[in-house]
Formats: sequence, structure tokens, C-alpha cells
Amino acid sequence: MKQIDTKPSLRLFFALWPKEATRTALASWQPRLREQCRGKEMHADTLHSTLVFLGEVDAHRLEALQLAAQEVMGSAFEIEFDVARYWGHNHIVYAAPQTVPIELTELVRTLEQHLHKHHFHFEPREFKPHVTLLRHTQWSDAPLPQMNTVRWPVREFVLVQSLSDEQGARYEVLARFGLRD
Repeated sequence: MKQIDTKPSLRLFFALWPKEATRTALASWQPRLREQCRGKEMHADTLHSTLVFLGEVDAHRLEALQLAAQEVMGSAFEIEFDVARYWGHNHIVYAAPQTVPIELTELVRTLEQHLHKHHFHFEPREFKPHVTLLRHTQWSDAPLPQMNTVRWPVREFVLVQSLSDEQGARYEVLARFGLRD
């Protein structure tokens, strides 16, 4: 008889989590983009920029995961989201920076190194900072409208749990990790 694995797991990722003013500024892009692309606006309180997506992690490893993140010694920085783009393969419209701060690239690289060191697994992907604004969009060849620059001062990164219920997906910040000034 096959044994069923009953270990509880959590769906987790590390992210940049904006303060209210930044979140509001990013959400202000949604109506103009939706006029052109239709689709569904992301709830403003869920807007974030994923650093590393871990997927399912055994709940008993949560403390070790937090310790790995505490070892990351990144520097604070500012990122400017100044362009809207479309990903056709998954039908989303997102905010992106035209220039990626070196501190952000270094943060992701260092976080990935510490996760590997502590035997956490994740899908290696080329890091492309973005904030998903619309899902299930329709695309044409028309260029997306120009948007006002959103300056996001980044002083921390967070560990987030993705939860699903009858209302859909929601996110809960489990831990915060400061960056040096």
C-alpha cells in the first residue's frame, strides 16, 4: 500500500513589497492599460515584485528559510518603474524598470546563493523585475501608453505565503528582512 505524504507545505516566495504610496502609484496605471488591453486588474493590495519563487516548501523548514534570508546583507536602493510591457505567453501587462539597479541584481543573486547553501530548491529563471498589473489581457500591435514614473524606495524584502480560497489568491507577508542604508 502506498503511503500518503501528509506533511503540511506552504506556497512561498520572496518579494519586494511596496508601501501604500508606491502601491497606489502603480495601481494608478491600471485603468489606462485596461482601456487598451482589457483584462482583469490585480488588487492593489497584492501588487509586488517577486525576487525568488520557491513554490511548495515543507512547513517544518520555515525557520531555516528565514535564517537563510537573514544572512543576506543587501543594500537599500531605489527602483524606477517607468514602462508598461506585455507578456504574450501568459497574457499579462506589467510595470517594469528600463534600468535595473545593481543593488537589486545583487540582492537576488545573494538570496539565491543563500537558498542553495541551505538546500532550498527553486526554478532558476532569468530575473526580470516587474509588477503584474493586469491578467487575462488581449493584445494588439498598438504600443502601450506612456506612464508616469513610479519611484520605489526599497529598504527591505519579504517572505510571502500565497494562499487560495473561494475568493481567489491572496498573499500574507510572513517575515521582513531589512537592507543596509
